[in-house]
Amino acid sequence: MDIKQLFSIFKRWLWLVVLGTIIGGALGYYLSSRQTPIYQARARFVILPSAQTTYDYYSYLNNMNIISTYTELLTTEDLLYEASNRLGFPVMKGQATASQVGETKFVVLTVKDTDPYKAAVIANGLVDILIDQNVKLQTVQYESAERNLQARVDQAEEQIAIIESQITSLSTEILQKQIENVQAQMTDVQSQINALKLDMADIDPLSQSEVDRARLANDQAKIDELSPILALYQEIYTQLVVLGRTPDTGAASSIDLDRLKTTLQLYQQIYISSISSLETLRLSKAQSTPTVMQVETATKPTTPISPKPLQSAMLAAAIGLFVTAGIAFLIEFLDDTLKTPDEIKDILDTPVIGFIGELKNNPKQNGDSLGIYVAKNPRSPVAEAFRSLRTNLEYSSVDKPARTMLVTSPGESEGKSTVAANLAIVEAQSGKNVIIIDADMRRPKVHVLFNKSNRRGLSDVVTGKLRIDDVVKTYDQVENLSIITCGTIPPNPSELLGSERMSQTIKDLEERFDLVIFDTPPMIVSDAQILSSKVDGVIFVVIPGQTRAIAALRPIEELRRIDSHVMGVVANKIPKSRDYYYGGYNYYSPYGSHYSYHTESAIPSPENESDEQAGTPLVSIFNKNRRKD
Repeated sequence: MDIKQLFSIFKRWLWLVVLGTIIGGALGYYLSSRQTPIYQARARFVILPSAQTTYDYYSYLNNMNIISTYTELLTTEDLLYEASNRLGFPVMKGQATASQVGETKFVVLTVKDTDPYKAAVIANGLVDILIDQNVKLQTVQYESAERNLQARVDQAEEQIAIIESQITSLSTEILQKQIENVQAQMTDVQSQINALKLDMADIDPLSQSEVDRARLANDQAKIDELSPILALYQEIYTQLVVLGRTPDTGAASSIDLDRLKTTLQLYQQIYISSISSLETLRLSKAQSTPTVMQVETATKPTTPISPKPLQSAMLAAAIGLFVTAGIAFLIEFLDDTLKTPDEIKDILDTPVIGFIGELKNNPKQNGDSLGIYVAKNPRSPVAEAFRSLRTNLEYSSVDKPARTMLVTSPGESEGKSTVAANLAIVEAQSGKNVIIIDADMRRPKVHVLFNKSNRRGLSDVVTGKLRIDDVVKTYDQVENLSIITCGTIPPNPSELLGSERMSQTIKDLEERFDLVIFDTPPMIVSDAQILSSKVDGVIFVVIPGQTRAIAALRPIEELRRIDSHVMGVVANKIPKSRDYYYGGYNYYSPYGSHYSYHTESAIPSPENESDEQAGTPLVSIFNKNRRKD
């Protein structure tokens, strides 16, 4: 497929592409203009990470993770639900999106809504809620440790008060209670240490994960912090249980007093250690909490971000263009009809000897005038096309000119009768004595084209009812042209055309006329195939763009199988808009610029011929031609 053919395809389907583009653009503009306007508001805030004692690659990654976490937090259902409760109207998921600005610590919160005021309010409200949630998020991870340390401080205060009261009044009951309390504290501290050891056992010591390493370090720090406290509790327990005795004497009371003072000192140390640990934890929590600060407040937008009718129209127009272009390409790709002369020659292995334009009936004329179109329009491009066909036929058989030929087609309504009739006219106009015979004994048409009676014709001659002289008719508007119509339609046309009498009839006609042209049925029946073996050549008529390749190839193969001589293919009914595809017809376009495509010649229309006129003897025709010579 060359560039000219592509351009021709483009020109042929340009109307569809333009129509699809216009419809797509109009539909896109209409649908876009009918949509509800959407407004967009933006708020910007900054997430400042907590103070770091060291700055390395892992600290940088941790800061980036915090920013990503807060960015995702803005679109969670819980935060949106809280925003809905605060603002008094629902905030739907998908309305808000947050994105980090490059590799900075800035985050842009974008909110879309059909109400511009709500869009701005939602954006600012979400940032405010995030700022409130910031402290709560960091408190969660320190809440358990802080609660345990506070409980230890409270317990130490309580024990100190108890010991101080024991010092004042030594009592066995108080001592026993103190021992029980120490046991409880020892059990609690020991259980915490065991829990931390179990947690450390679950972590792979060779793991490279920063989270696992942080957990190991945190658990070990807590164990190191609790171990001294456990040792103090154990020492207190030893003082109370191993060395303790019921104060029943003055000496015993003195010993117990010393023991209680020692225990009091130990509890005071526990209290001081717990207070120190609690303050350290609170300081760590304060240092590790990032700061969220709004730096740009969302304002009420004035113009919607969507819809954009012009952009939607352009996009829809582009889609319409591509869709219609694809449809046109698909149609061309799936089209298996014969189109160009090169395709006809390559597929049928037969040259194209004629390009006939599309004929149209003149409304001023009665009946079907296509068969005598050349006679009425001798200067038209179609007349020149038939003269070119005549010339090609002469040069196709220079050594042995064809005296008898038939015109057929692969299917119905492909214009074979019109081609045969007009070809007979141009051959007669060249000075040859020509006769056209309607051999289509199924649907005869020659008598309609020439406006002749069909009461007597070829079938009557072949069956022996009449002689050739009895059925020959003349056409007054064209000299040297004779006509034999079909005659009575027989029940067995194939047997009639294949009979010996038909062969003899052809020989008789060949002796009396310079050229005998048969109009036969299409190749969908066997009539043309039978008659083709009795004539010198076959003219095959197709319609480019309509005749399917397989439908034309099979008849050609059948004709070659019986050694029939296919003189060439005639491309018929070529529209003027497809001059490139069937390019031979474009050669005659200059004639069309000076003469109307349907200009009538000065030759008058033939009148209805009576049956007596139809029976003009051949002798008068021969004498007329002899005098002319």
